[in-house]
Amino acid sequence: MSDPTIDLRSDTLTSPTPAMRRAMADAEVGDDVFGEDPTVRSLEERCAELFGMEAALFVASGTQGNLCALLTHCRPRQEVIADRGCHVVTWEVGGWASLAGVTMAAVDAPRGVLTPALLRAAAKPANVHLVTPHLVWVENTHNTAGGTCTSPLQMDALVDAARALGLRVHVDGARIFNAAAALDVEVARLTAGADSVQFCLSKGLGAPVGSLLLGGADFIHEARRVRKMVGGGMRQVGVLAAAGHAALDEIPPLLRHDHDNARLLAELLSDVPGLGVDLGLVETNIVFFDLAPRLGPPTAFAARLEERGVRVVGFDDANRCRAVTYHQVTTDDMRRAAEVVAAAAADGLS
Repeated sequence: MSDPTIDLRSDTLTSPTPAMRRAMADAEVGDDVFGEDPTVRSLEERCAELFGMEAALFVASGTQGNLCALLTHCRPRQEVIADRGCHVVTWEVGGWASLAGVTMAAVDAPRGVLTPALLRAAAKPANVHLVTPHLVWVENTHNTAGGTCTSPLQMDALVDAARALGLRVHVDGARIFNAAAALDVEVARLTAGADSVQFCLSKGLGAPVGSLLLGGADFIHEARRVRKMVGGGMRQVGVLAAAGHAALDEIPPLLRHDHDNARLLAELLSDVPGLGVDLGLVETNIVFFDLAPRLGPPTAFAARLEERGVRVVGFDDANRCRAVTYHQVTTDDMRRAAEVVAAAAADGLS
């Protein structure tokens, strides 16, 4: 019997834990569009308190949460300042342009971390010929930079710079709990001063569906209207919110182990001829590895790995592959995955 496939394409690949399944089965529900689902309401209240925000809104996905934030904060012909590699810029089907009608001032931020100097340089002056800067976008952790973190002090400085320029701040915290685990701080410390935050239950936290958008009471009141407009009004959705409660109960203490596994995998891959790993970027649960030209396109290399029982994502435009750890892959899985990648690389170089 062959070994089971080790799937490292994303931390969205988790299955609901027994505790999540029990919570879903036992959830008290109501019609959330009428504001009558008690489990959703309790999750929203819990998350608002956790992040030190006035209110929260349960949404179907991180992309939907980010879109609701854009549509609530901004009006057409306004501009968002973000790192060029941010998820909202590259991986959300251009909703910022086609649906929100905003422009994007995309800057190249080292390690994906915006700085006050970069923000000041990107903010356009008042001029009839120019769009108006309005919103600063922070992604923490930063996916395409390698799961890197914006620290509390970096966030404080950025918020101060944004306020001096009259700009609002949104945090795409899809993996903010990973950042909190890596930096050993509370999530609220990483979002202090922000006007809004989005975080995912379905990534590192392992719930099957859902994200939360958080902010001031007036902001969330309008975001609820926006959510309805984009088709996000859900009914007896407490069955999903219940899994979110369970995820918040049981998964955050496991995230450091995910980070340890990512570090182990990165270190093992860094010794493989034909691969390149920047260990300095491996701060949380994401590992990128570059490929020597002789190994072919990353998508083709990923396909060869899948034939051998390991799944990663290949990015041909960046000449690299990505592996992501989560609580349902083990340290032994990391060692076997590294052996499989090393063998495939050796075959490609021979």
